[in-house]
Amino acid sequence: MTISYNWLSEYLPEKIEAEKLSKILTSIGLEVESLEKYEELKGGLEGLVTGEVLECVKHPDADKLSLTKVDIGTGEPLQIVCGAPNVAAGQKVIVATVGATIYPFTGEPMTMKKAKIRGIESFGMICAEDEIGLSDNHAGILILPPATKTGIPAAAYFGTYNDIIFEIGLTPNRMDAMSHLGVARDVCAWLLHHNKKDTHVKSPFKTYFKPDHQGASIEVSIENKTACERYTGVCLQGVTIAESPKWLQQKLKSIGLRPINNIVDLTNFILHETGQPLHAFDADMIKGNKIIVKNLPEGSLFITLDDKERKLSAEDLMICNESEAMCIAGVYGGAHSGVSANTKNIFLESAWFNPISIRKTSLRHGLRTDAATRFEKGVDISNTVNVLKRAALLIKEIAGGEIASDIIDVYPDPKNKTEVAIKYHYLKKLSGKNYHGDTIKNILTGLGFEIIKEGLDDIRVAVPFSKPDIHIPADIVEEIMRIDGLDNVEIPAVISMSPAVETLAQEAAYKEKAAAWLTGAGFNEIFTNSITNAAYYSEAVLESTVKMINSLSADLNVMRPQMMETGLESVAYNLNRRNSNLQFFEFGKTYGTDGIGKYTEQQHISIYITGKRNEDSWKAKGDKADFYFAKGICEKIMLLLGLSITSYKTEADDKLDSYANALIKNEVVATIGSVNKKVLERFDIKQPVLYADIDWDKVISLNKNLKIAFADIPKFPSVQRDLSIVVDKALKYEQVEKATIAAKLSKLTSVNLFDVFESEKLGQNKKSMAISFTFSDEEKTMTDKDIDGMMGRIIACYQKDLQAEIRK
Repeated sequence: MTISYNWLSEYLPEKIEAEKLSKILTSIGLEVESLEKYEELKGGLEGLVTGEVLECVKHPDADKLSLTKVDIGTGEPLQIVCGAPNVAAGQKVIVATVGATIYPFTGEPMTMKKAKIRGIESFGMICAEDEIGLSDNHAGILILPPATKTGIPAAAYFGTYNDIIFEIGLTPNRMDAMSHLGVARDVCAWLLHHNKKDTHVKSPFKTYFKPDHQGASIEVSIENKTACERYTGVCLQGVTIAESPKWLQQKLKSIGLRPINNIVDLTNFILHETGQPLHAFDADMIKGNKIIVKNLPEGSLFITLDDKERKLSAEDLMICNESEAMCIAGVYGGAHSGVSANTKNIFLESAWFNPISIRKTSLRHGLRTDAATRFEKGVDISNTVNVLKRAALLIKEIAGGEIASDIIDVYPDPKNKTEVAIKYHYLKKLSGKNYHGDTIKNILTGLGFEIIKEGLDDIRVAVPFSKPDIHIPADIVEEIMRIDGLDNVEIPAVISMSPAVETLAQEAAYKEKAAAWLTGAGFNEIFTNSITNAAYYSEAVLESTVKMINSLSADLNVMRPQMMETGLESVAYNLNRRNSNLQFFEFGKTYGTDGIGKYTEQQHISIYITGKRNEDSWKAKGDKADFYFAKGICEKIMLLLGLSITSYKTEADDKLDSYANALIKNEVVATIGSVNKKVLERFDIKQPVLYADIDWDKVISLNKNLKIAFADIPKFPSVQRDLSIVVDKALKYEQVEKATIAAKLSKLTSVNLFDVFESEKLGQNKKSMAISFTFSDEEKTMTDKDIDGMMGRIIACYQKDLQAEIRK
C-alpha cells in the first residue's frame, strides 16, 4: 500500500515528522517497508534560478555559439556561453549555476562546472525545457514571461511538488487501512492513547449536500441482493472533461498513478483517500435511464474498457442498463459506457459488492484492478453515501456542471453492526498486560468502536463497518495491543510452557546438518519459485504436471515437475552478472498429478555447480569442477546421514550428459550429471553446469531404518599398502571395488583409487590403476606377514575377476 506523507498529513490534527510517523505506523501494525523521497522533477530543480540575459553577442571563435551576460540577482552577472539559436538580450530564462545538477528528460544527470568553451570561460548554462526535465522540447532555451523576477529559485517559480512516500506492508485483513483516511484514523487513535489528548481525523466530508436541480432521473434496481447489498448513485449534468488541476495530478503522481482526465482522476483520488471505489458512467449511454445490478447467462459476451471481448460466467455480477451490460461490477468498466472526451452528463456509482463474488470474477478474467482489490477485502458499507457526496461536490468544483439529482440509495436489507463482548481478565490472559478500563474504552472509541455496555469486568462494543475482519474477543485484544504498542507488553519473570513433540524434528535436524555441511564446503543456498514456465518441459512431462488455473503471468503457469530448470534460472542470473564460479544448493519440492484429482509432492536437495571448484591463488590455478566432484558431494551428504551409496547405474537422459544414478540397496537416491548443451542454450548459459538431484524423501526413509552403533577408537595403528594393476581400458572402478569385497577381508577398512595412467607401453587398450588399502586390527599390531597374506588374497581376486596384471 502506497501512502503519501503530504496527503496523509492533511487529515492529521498535527504535523508529525516523517521519521516519527514511520515508527508510529510500524508500531500499530502498518509496517513501513520503505520510506522514499519523491520529487515531481528529479533533483527538485535545486541550484536552478531565474535570470535575465543582459548582453548577447556572437562568440568570436564559433558561429553557432553566443556569449552572454546573465543577471541572476546576485549583483555580479554571470558570463555564459550558450548554443541555443533563440537566445537574445532582454529574455528571462532559467539558469543552472556552477555546482547545480540537472536531470534531463532523457539521459543521465549532469553537474555544472566552470568550463572553457572555444577559449572563453562559461559559468553555468541557460536551460532548455528538456534539459531540466520539464518536457522533451529541445527547440531552444526556455523563455519565461517578461514580468518574471530574477533570482527566484526555479523550484519556487514552477511550484514543483516534493513528498515522502511510505510503502506499507498490509496484512490481508487490514482493509480499513487501504486508504489515507484509514491510516490517519489509526494514527489519531495512537495519538489519543499515547499523548493523552483528544485527537480526531480532519474529516474531508462536508455536512451539507443539496442538488442544484432534479433534471436527471435514473432508476436503480438490484436483482442479486447477495452479491450487491447496497448501491448508491447520483447524476451530474454539464460537466467538462479536461485535464485535472495541478494539485490533483501531483497527488496521484506521487503514489504512482498516471493522470487521465478530471473525472477519472477524481474517482482515483477518492479511492485512495477513503478506500471506496467509484465508477463514472456516461449518463447518456444508460439506455432507458435504468441501472440493473444482475447476473447474465453463462457464456454471454462483453467488451471491456481495454477493447477485449470476454466470455462471462453466470456468477459474474454485471451493471446493466435496460438492454445491455455496461460494466463488470466492482472490477472493470465497459468499452461503450465510460467517460470520454465528449461526455457531458455522468452517473456516479458508489456501491458495496460481495468480496467473494468480486474476487472470483477478478481472478477468472485476470483483471486485478485497484477497485477489485478493495472490494474483495470488504469496503465500509456505511460510507457509500458520504463518499458519493464528497465526490459529487469535488466534480462540481473541478469539472463544473450541476448536481442533477438527489442521492439514489438502494439498500434492501440494512446491516447491523457486529457486536463483540470481551472480559478484562481474558484481555490480560492473551496480552499479558493489565489494562485499565478507561484505557480500553479510549483506544476502542478512538478506532471507531461504539461502546454498547460497560461492566466492572467486561465491555461490549459495536464494531465499525470499516473493520469487517473483527468478530471475536481475540480480535479486540489485537486492536488494543497494537495501538498500545506490542513493545509495551511486559515480559513476566516466569514463563510457563507445555513441552510438545515435533514429529518432523528429526527430518529438520538432518536438513540443518546437510545445509551446514554444504555451506561450510563453499556452497550458497538458493530458494527458487515453485511456480514456473510450462515451456521448459516436454508434452510427456506436462501430462502429469500441476497446472495453474489463474496464473499470475504466462511465464508462471505450472507447479514445477523437476528442480533443474528453476535452479538454472538462478545460475543464468548470476552468470549474466559475471559471477562465473557458482556452487548452489536448494531444498525444494516438485509436484505432480495423475489427472483425476490426486496430487503428489516430492522433496529434493538439488545441487548446481559451474566454473571452478576453488579460486585462483598466487600458488596455483583453481581446478574446474567435474562430474567426480559432484559425485563426491552427493556421497558426503549420504555419509552425513549414515548412508553409503552402494553402486552407480549409467542410463541415457535427455537433459544430462555423463549421467549416472546413485543407488542404495537397489533404490535410486540421486541423479548426477552434466547439463547438456541444448538445455543450457535455453537459459543462454555458455559454460558447463553440473547438476545433482537427491531424492530427500527416499533418503529420509532409508535413514529411519538405521540403527546407531558406537565403537571404540582403535588402540593399534593402521597399516597402508599400495598396489598398481594393469587392466582393460573399459574396466570401471566399481568392478575393482566388487572384486575387493569378494576377497572377504574383515580387517580391510578402506580402499582408495589415487592414480590412473594410460600409455601405449602398457599395451593396446590398457590402463594402470594405483590403489591404496588401509588395514586395521582392534586386538594387536599387524605384522608384515599379516598384511602380505591379505594383499595376496586381493591380488588373487584381481587376477581372477578382472584379469589384472600386477605391476612391479
